[in-house]
Amino acid sequence: MPQYRAGFVLCLHRSRIVLLSLLAGCLPPQSPAQTKFSVPDSRVEALYAEAKQAQARGDQSTAIAKYESILKVSPRLGAAYNNLGLLYFQQRDFQKAAEVLEKGLKVDPAMSSASALLGISLYQLGEYTKARPRLEAALRSNPKDNNAELFLANDLIKLGDLQVAAGHLENLSHRQPQDQEAWYLLGKTYMQLSEQALSKMNAIDPNSVLAHEMSGEIMESMKNYDGAVVEYKKAVELAPQQAGTHLKLGNVYWYLGEWDAAIKEFQAELLNDPRSCEAQGQIGNILIAQRMNFEEGLMEVDKALSICPNQVQAHIDRGRALVKLNRSEDALKDLQFAEQATPDDPTIHFFLAQAYRSLGRAQDAQAEMRLFSKLEETARAAHADRAREVLQNKEQTQ
Repeated sequence: MPQYRAGFVLCLHRSRIVLLSLLAGCLPPQSPAQTKFSVPDSRVEALYAEAKQAQARGDQSTAIAKYESILKVSPRLGAAYNNLGLLYFQQRDFQKAAEVLEKGLKVDPAMSSASALLGISLYQLGEYTKARPRLEAALRSNPKDNNAELFLANDLIKLGDLQVAAGHLENLSHRQPQDQEAWYLLGKTYMQLSEQALSKMNAIDPNSVLAHEMSGEIMESMKNYDGAVVEYKKAVELAPQQAGTHLKLGNVYWYLGEWDAAIKEFQAELLNDPRSCEAQGQIGNILIAQRMNFEEGLMEVDKALSICPNQVQAHIDRGRALVKLNRSEDALKDLQFAEQATPDDPTIHFFLAQAYRSLGRAQDAQAEMRLFSKLEETARAAHADRAREVLQNKEQTQ
């Protein structure tokens, strides 16, 4: 067991435990583990000093003994229970940590740090029902405690309360938009909710249009496009004139690169819903990006933009077509609009570079190509990291 420094606690990261600083949110910055006891007893002060010295040199056993001695002298000293519980927690002795922290909260129910540690300890022990109120209490005391909220979300998932878990994960992802863990769990929770909804729909009528559409959407979200085609085809067969059915099938064909089949479905969708700017735009995208039919493709995306003027992909496709048709000045307007909407899309910068180059603006073209290269490299690195993580997870489960 590694020796962890005082001031750190163990926190979940999916299926494994990692170290996070107390300042990250598991405990408040002024935790009792880092402050002196406000008790005039010289014996307590001496024992506390000895405990701190033991912690500083990594001697957790001695530190534990000193805090136990403090509690014999001052059994009503809540901070000592908190610190002792933290030490047991750091040693991953969650059972003893829970016992000590429960005693401490009886002495001082207002210790949010102890409540958070107790909730996490109970979670680690698999006591999910008991962990929930402790984590909820800690979060009420500090609504921005990210780690307490992450553990609470995990606990709720274990208890099957997915709707409430999703709410907490949305809070986390809003406060920490770069936290992949929160987004991962949120996506996983939504997927479970979708599966539950599909199960209920199948219990009502497994052969309904909605049941097949939802099944197809779940498969599509998992990139099982062949399976999604099967489900969407069933939906189309059941309701060939219902808006949306052909669009879903056409989009999956688009992902599979089956352009003729995709166009056929998008055209069928337009018969059912003439104002489907997505179907109209997808036809234009195929004509421009795959068929290099810029004139006809431009007409299709113009139709899409007349219905939905803020459709970003249609602006990208229009800009690309205009560059190829030697109308680069017009293309800049569409590509700059798309850049403002999605500045991290590397393809936009690539097409902007082409437009600037054709207009003789060499420096602007070079700047856009540098951005394109940077964003492409970042995307490749992220993809490679994700691939390595998937392989590692597979190896760990084997």
